[in-house]
Formats: sequence, structure tokens, C-alpha cells
Amino acid sequence: MIKEGQKAPDFVLPSSDGRDIALADLRGKPVVLYFYPKDDTPGCTKEACAFRDDYAQLKKKAVLLGVSPDSVESHERFRDKYKLPFPLLADDDKKVAKKYGAFGEKVLYGRKMVGMIRSTFVIDAEGIIRKVFPRVRVEGHAEKVAEALKLLG
Repeated sequence: MIKEGQKAPDFVLPSSDGRDIALADLRGKPVVLYFYPKDDTPGCTKEACAFRDDYAQLKKKAVLLGVSPDSVESHERFRDKYKLPFPLLADDDKKVAKKYGAFGEKVLYGRKMVGMIRSTFVIDAEGIIRKVFPRVRVEGHAEKVAEALKLLG
């Protein structure tokens, strides 16, 4: 997994709002990039809705982007169903997740498997990773991200 202090790997991915989003185009603003396994599943829905509920405060400090291997169409349905006010990015070949170390071996219900590792990266305005949340526990996570953003100033 990429570490704090490293430059965030650049990417361009299609989003649920109908445009491609490039990390390089967001320079000058902090970015919260969160990777999650699958649209409309219990943990992923809880995480997305927590970010939605805190979005008014989050957007004052950073651009929030969710990333999963689901299709843009799946993201659009998920966004619309839960009224998510931030873009969801389709990383269908998992190349971006692999660059960040957010795809690999994990343990789920006691079984080892390969898949998306729920993780969040706080990237500063210059494109440097300032905080890494590896293997995220959903409960209270949005609040921890908000705290990390306060440290950026």
C-alpha cells in the first residue's frame, strides 16, 4: 500500500456524473479518495451514506471521490438510490486500486481472498498522500477522515 508522504499516483477514471476525472486536474485542492468493494452492499452503503451525511462539511475542505470496480451504470444507480452528492469512479480493471495498494489479498469472514481492500487516502493540494486509512472499519470512518482534513489546515 502506498505510504504517507508519497506522491499520489495520477489517474483518469470515468465517473457517475458522466465525465472523466483526472487527479492531476484537482491539484490545488485536497482530495479524499476512498476505495470500496461493491455498490449497494451493506458495508459499502453504510460508508457512502456516512460520507453523504458529512458531505456539507467535507466539501469545504476537500474533493471527495469514491472508487470501486463497478461500472459507471452501477455507480449511477447507487448514487441515485442513496442521493450521493459526490462522484463515484469506475476502476473496472482495478489498475488504480492496484497502484494505491487497495486491491489484493484480504480476509473476509475468515476466508482469504483477493479483492478490493476498503481504504481511504487523504491527498493534499500538492498531490502528496498525507493520511492513509488501510483496511477501514466503516463505523466512525467519515469522522476520522474529517479529523485528518483538519490537520491539512
